Amino acid sequence: MKSNARNSQRKLSVIFKYGTEEIPFALPDQAEILWVDEPQTRITASEFASRIRGELERLDPDVTTVAVVVADKTRLCGYPEFLPVLLDTLKDFGALWDGITVFIAYGTHRRQTDKECFAAYGDPYKKLRFIHHDCLDNNCFVNLGKTSRATPVLIRRDILEADFLITFGAVSHHYFAGYGGGRKLIFPGLGQRQAIYHNHGLFLDQERHMLSPLCQSGVLDKNPLAEDLAEYERFLPADLAIHGILDSMGNVCDLLPGAGTDHFRKACAQHGKNCEMVCTREYDLVIASCGGYPKDINFIQSHKAIDNAAKFVRDGGRLIVLAECFDDVGSTTFLPWFDLGDWGSAFNKLSENYEGNGGTALSMMSKLKRINVLMVTKLSDSVCETMGVEKISMDRAKMHVKQSSGSIAAIPNAGVLIKRPA
Repeated sequence: MKSNARNSQRKLSVIFKYGTEEIPFALPDQAEILWVDEPQTRITASEFASRIRGELERLDPDVTTVAVVVADKTRLCGYPEFLPVLLDTLKDFGALWDGITVFIAYGTHRRQTDKECFAAYGDPYKKLRFIHHDCLDNNCFVNLGKTSRATPVLIRRDILEADFLITFGAVSHHYFAGYGGGRKLIFPGLGQRQAIYHNHGLFLDQERHMLSPLCQSGVLDKNPLAEDLAEYERFLPADLAIHGILDSMGNVCDLLPGAGTDHFRKACAQHGKNCEMVCTREYDLVIASCGGYPKDINFIQSHKAIDNAAKFVRDGGRLIVLAECFDDVGSTTFLPWFDLGDWGSAFNKLSENYEGNGGTALSMMSKLKRINVLMVTKLSDSVCETMGVEKISMDRAKMHVKQSSGSIAAIPNAGVLIKRPA
């Protein structure tokens, strides 16, 4: 995205996604709708197979044992359609089914049920060996040292022992790591919990007692957390990295196989040009949808959209977010930070011992100090009260919009729309 003028339209109504529902909203005349530029669909199963064959012919790898790392249900990448294509192409190249293992990169997320896994990965889940990564299973890791920022480099032994390592996931913006996908599948995706927490703790600028201003969506250079991830990657880079480019509805539009940091950065740039908007304006009221399921599956995932949308709201303004959160908060380590009383107390405790979703809690607290956040959600009243957000009904949200006389922006896909400075 290049400009507000190009991507803002005045319309009488907009459709917001809420979970799996589609909710029509009437908008007043002064409202602007901020859209993403949807990427063109360039990939087919046959084209993907051709690209993978080309990479295999170029690399000529030993495929006796192959490790394929995929994301969990919160970061899907067309796996039911395209994972079989990858596996069949590997088989044609000489790999045996018994030699291929698929690892689910949960990071610190909870393990999925078999039903959820079948929905996420399709038939391969029934045919191949899938490993459910457990960040608490310390026995599965090999210690390779530390990064220069003292993050322990603990790698799964079975990943190290694989002859050929493939990562397969969608590139996305990440509100403090810059971008997700790619190298993040190996770490923190397959990381050990304390190592993950140490890396995430780089989000805190302890000298200035604030969240690091360089830990931002779309920022890799001089981002301490992103640079730590890049350094970690050098201990075990993927032999083949498949980066997915998705549209705002989660459909796969392109799959880019390659390897190395430059390849990852090119994929990030391609993703960014579709959903980054240069905008100097701030609005009195922003109403935003996370983009529906799975972007609003729980609050932790919904927070990404809240963080994106909040950047379009003026100080003291209002943000209304549609986030179903049928899977509740999505973490047991998020809400306790709000019980400490204030931002400073939470920051101090987190600085001493980073854990859980403390950084997300601090980020949410920072927004709540600046703007008013209202949520249409299935989160309980008590959860919303603990966070300091106002829970409202869908009808009440529509009334807020109808009665507003100030500037208004509507964001149908706040989970993927990124505001960039001019």
